[in-house]
Amino acid sequence: MSLPQRARGVKVLKAVSSPLRLQILNFLFDKGALTYTELMTQLKMNPSRDAGRFAYHLKFLLKANLVDVDSDAKKYFLTDLGKMVIDVADRVEKKAVKPKGMLVRTSHFTFEEFDANKIANNLIREGKVPPDLAQKTAKETEKRLVKSKIKYLTAALIREIVNGLLIEKGFEDYRHKLTRLGLPVHEVSALIDAKNPDETRSILAMAGETVLREYTLLNVLPRDLSDAHLSGALHIDGLSTWILKPSEVLHDLRFFLQNGMQLDNFNSRQHSDKPPENFEAALSTAFDMLLFTRQEVNETQTVDYFNVFLAPYIKNIEPDRVKEHLRLFILNVNQHVDAAFGLDLAVPAFLAAKPAVAPKGKTNGKYGDYTEEAKLLTSLIVDIFAEESALKPILNPKLILKVTPELAKEENANATLLKAHSLATDKTPIYFARTPKKREKPASYSATGIKLKSDLTGDWETDTMRTGCLGYVSINLPRIARESNKDNAKFFDLLKERCELALRALGIKNRALRQHGKAVLPFLLHGYNGDMYFRLENCTGVVNLAGFAEAVEAFTSEPVGAKENTKFALDVVQNAQAYVSKLGRKHGKRLSAAILGSPQASARLARLDVEKYGVMKVKFSGTREKPFYITTQRMQLQTGNFLSVPSEQLELLDKLKGLKAGANLAVIDVEDLENKPDDLLKLTLSLLENHEAEVLTYNHAVTYCKNCQKSWFGNLHKCPSCGSIGTLVEFDRFKGT
Repeated sequence: MSLPQRARGVKVLKAVSSPLRLQILNFLFDKGALTYTELMTQLKMNPSRDAGRFAYHLKFLLKANLVDVDSDAKKYFLTDLGKMVIDVADRVEKKAVKPKGMLVRTSHFTFEEFDANKIANNLIREGKVPPDLAQKTAKETEKRLVKSKIKYLTAALIREIVNGLLIEKGFEDYRHKLTRLGLPVHEVSALIDAKNPDETRSILAMAGETVLREYTLLNVLPRDLSDAHLSGALHIDGLSTWILKPSEVLHDLRFFLQNGMQLDNFNSRQHSDKPPENFEAALSTAFDMLLFTRQEVNETQTVDYFNVFLAPYIKNIEPDRVKEHLRLFILNVNQHVDAAFGLDLAVPAFLAAKPAVAPKGKTNGKYGDYTEEAKLLTSLIVDIFAEESALKPILNPKLILKVTPELAKEENANATLLKAHSLATDKTPIYFARTPKKREKPASYSATGIKLKSDLTGDWETDTMRTGCLGYVSINLPRIARESNKDNAKFFDLLKERCELALRALGIKNRALRQHGKAVLPFLLHGYNGDMYFRLENCTGVVNLAGFAEAVEAFTSEPVGAKENTKFALDVVQNAQAYVSKLGRKHGKRLSAAILGSPQASARLARLDVEKYGVMKVKFSGTREKPFYITTQRMQLQTGNFLSVPSEQLELLDKLKGLKAGANLAVIDVEDLENKPDDLLKLTLSLLENHEAEVLTYNHAVTYCKNCQKSWFGNLHKCPSCGSIGTLVEFDRFKGT
């Protein structure tokens, strides 16, 4: 080291040898740039008595190049050398005093000695905090920890103190990025000790969902969107998987029947990668497809034309053998996967001329050549459901049976339809969909009501298969009705604003899945010979109008369906669809407004409104203890000389035509109905052919006793057979919606 360099080093050491000068450096480090007067105030020095002494020490620091001055602002600040000296001084002080090192229990389940530099580095890395602020915050955190003499120091506690300091200093945005995600100890204990645990989800799954839900609200969605969800202005369905999974998938079974499971860059030892060579192998392939997709979809999987695509595989096979293979398949699906199967009694015209995928070594032909086999599969599946649900309802898989008036005139088809309607009057859910008329475009439906038709590219295969529903966001219409104070213009301004928020949330989900799809959807987003299986870009997104009936009634003071509010109800439908469609066209996305069943949104939005405004000021359905908003198109079945639906409910169904583009499901509530399959079939055909219903289902409340394995209509509190109370399970697919 040269003499001039050594002299400068000595000058620096002399500069910090004074406790007062070191104190000045520390104040400038902690507080940032300060004026002459502010520095004296911090040091608690008297301007008249101590001015000379203070000026001497400040001048010493300036000559040592540890402090500089901003002439314009007349403020003193630390130089880079000054910051370095402060850091060295801190380390020297720790070594000299030799305190017992604080041990930190880290999130990696290890003990580490406390190091303030790690705090600063984490602030810079995680929160993008400027280095100067990060160093100051880390130093202040260390001071508070030492002063508190804490005995049990954890990484979580350190983070809490750091976040508290950031809030104190007004840096809320940085604190937002650094928030720790997880559950309080009390809530984890409540999950473990729950007397009535959720049978569909494990404790681990529920805890994980909470973390991902918090992550999405804090780090994925913009603040206004998160606030809208939390306040109840809207509800983002499936928030914990919003950036990880599509809501629904509509499969094309032919892809796997033709290629097997030999997908590019997708490896699993749980399947055969060869195309199936017989019916049993074809069912195994279908099950593998559902099983792999189960982890990558938030709601239901739908396999349309299920019986049509499998028809070639049962050619010349005994029906009894086919039935047993089917039974095993259905029971396996019932145990492991939430799925729906679309069944056609007649092969659709647009499929009849398509080359059929058939077992290896056999002539393929066309799907139109296997009409009888397709009908047989439908009949056998309905038989299996009738046999297996004799004691306990089978709620999964769901059957979507497509019907036409012409089919009802065919003897065999009519027998299958009657048996399906007999199940519908009993305790097994069946969905009935109408096949497209001659001039209508083909469409596929899921059991939740999601509708995909060939309106995107014009090709029915591209538009309705190997795609699905991206997700849906429910708008709180009764909240809008209340906030608008019956001002028509304000109501529709708020509706437009909420639609835009919902569409932004859907846009964020779309971009996230496109960006991270290969990582989070490894099965769906792989293909065969470069042909990717799942068409993410063709997915639809739905803006769901929750509480439509309650909002119309609250705004007009008349029940929905009344002539006095017809115009307002239609205006809501038309404006919502116009807002959503316009933005969809602008961004090249499939977007639509709809009324779609959402139990979570239904209950949560109503509960938040009751808490916000009071139970007497909110129009809701359900009870005071369990309020909800209607999110399904409900109708009540009337009995008498013939079965019917009230005319005012049919009129409302037809008026909501504008909401049928992206979803269509009519739920007809059935009480204890005497078995009248003939009458019910006539009603189904009438609703599908003459009204704006495209998919409908008959809904029952059913109670099942696990003790005596019997079931009854209605919500019972005591088993009529064995008198048991604690073994009753209630089944109601649309309760609280």
